[in-house]
Order: sequence, then structure tokens, then C-alpha cells
Amino acid sequence: MIRKVAAVVILVPLAILIVMFAVANRASVVLSLDPFSSEAPAFSVHVPLFLALLLALIVGVLAGGVGAWLRQSKWRRAARRLERDLRAARAEAEEAQRRLAAGQAPPAIPSIAYRRPPAA
Repeated sequence: MIRKVAAVVILVPLAILIVMFAVANRASVVLSLDPFSSEAPAFSVHVPLFLALLLALIVGVLAGGVGAWLRQSKWRRAARRLERDLRAARAEAEEAQRRLAAGQAPPAIPSIAYRRPPAA
């Protein structure tokens, strides 16, 4: 409930500000991708100023989100590996409990011979 109220308290004024910005900046601007000819650009688009700024904001948010997602790939990979390890450990524990309940002896653990390092 509090999350919904907080969203309304934040989003309604933000929406009002965006509408006010759009109404105040309706003038058409020329967006050009031709850096060599400012008088007769090869490709230009006439768009309202508010639309150009909002599109730039949206592209920036998307680029930042993609960058953050790519940067966090090692953490997602580690989480998947740990999830697999956890599933294997749970399966092993269930198998041990099943054997214990059935009265079977647990499987023998192979002993590892310890060697001392040679004296220096």
C-alpha cells in the first residue's frame, strides 16, 4: 500500500512536469546528422524540441540499463553456479537422509594420504 502511495506521489508530479515541459517547448528544431554542411544538410529532421529531448533521455536510460546489465554478468554467472551447487548439496543431503532412514551405512569416504613436505 505504501509503495502505491509513494508511486502516485512521485509519478503524478513528474507527469505534470513532463506535460508542462512539452507544452512550453513546442517550437520545431532541426536535427541534422551532416557535420559538413549546415546550410543544406544531407539528412535533417524537423521535430519539436520537447520530443528531441525526451527521445535523448529515453535513449540515455536504455543505454545505461544495457551497460549496467552487461557489467553485472559475472554476478549473474556466479549466482547460477551457486544455485547449481546448492541443488547438488540438497540432493546429496536428501540421499544421505534416505539411506539413514533405511538403515544403510553411508558410503565410505576415501581417505587421503597426507604427505609431509621434504625437510629443507
